[in-house]
Amino acid sequence: MKIDHLALWCDDLERMKAFYMQYFGCTANALYHNPKKGFKSYFLAFGEGGARIELMKRTDITEEPLHRGFMKGIAHFDIVVGTEEDVNTLHHRLLADGYTIASPLRHTGDGYYEFAVLDPEGNYVEVSAE
Repeated sequence: MKIDHLALWCDDLERMKAFYMQYFGCTANALYHNPKKGFKSYFLAFGEGGARIELMKRTDITEEPLHRGFMKGIAHFDIVVGTEEDVNTLHHRLLADGYTIASPLRHTGDGYYEFAVLDPEGNYVEVSAE
């Protein structure tokens, strides 16, 4: 068994798609649009046969205020980008481009080398080394 994809409700599909493609090398399918349901989505793939993210927008989904990732439900997800050097490089790129680093570069007690960034819509994304 494996996780095929996770899904994120979004306000700005194009901005979110661009973020994950630019910083994590994802590829995207063509926009799916169901006008009857007011639904649009993209699937973003992490390489051949890897996990995917589905970015979704629907006209009747509203934002819950406060902090994403700090309520019950999904707290975060992690993207492995390669070596510790790759993690450092991406950290510096995201910081230079003005993204919020939610947790600094560090070695965790359970053996990860990581940092966390907030994506354009505030989702808490861990970035780690293999």
